[in-house]
Amino acid sequence: MPEFRTRYLVGAPLSAVAEFHWREDALACLTPPPLRLEVLQREPLAEGSRLRFRLRLGPVAVMWEARHVDVDPQRGFTDEQVEGPLLTWRHRHAFFPLVGDYTLVEEEVRYAYKPGWRHGWTRVVFSPLALRFLFAYRRWALRRALERA
Repeated sequence: MPEFRTRYLVGAPLSAVAEFHWREDALACLTPPPLRLEVLQREPLAEGSRLRFRLRLGPVAVMWEARHVDVDPQRGFTDEQVEGPLLTWRHRHAFFPLVGDYTLVEEEVRYAYKPGWRHGWTRVVFSPLALRFLFAYRRWALRRALERA
């Protein structure tokens, strides 16, 4: 099963990083253009909570439902795809406090593609290169939101 991992520092205390991820607009803030996110149903982030959304790339729209597990208000959470374009998607968000009001953010994604030519596009949209771009944007967006002077 493919994996993607990244880690980076954010110049903000752990409490601010955690609070950001509990905001209702967090996923929208972390979604890069040209993707557009439309939230259809949201439960407050908690163990077993669900989030249903539509992700658009131009004229293509994909439904996605995620379930949150391993939720710790200060240490992070995992979202697992219940319904969506991939066979599996498990994304762990972990936060670690550092000295000087810095936080280490670690993100790990384990995923698998659905078989068949009809799902071939997911091998491009969720390729290792595309994931590097997605998570580079997420890093930039999180820092921009929290490191403003």
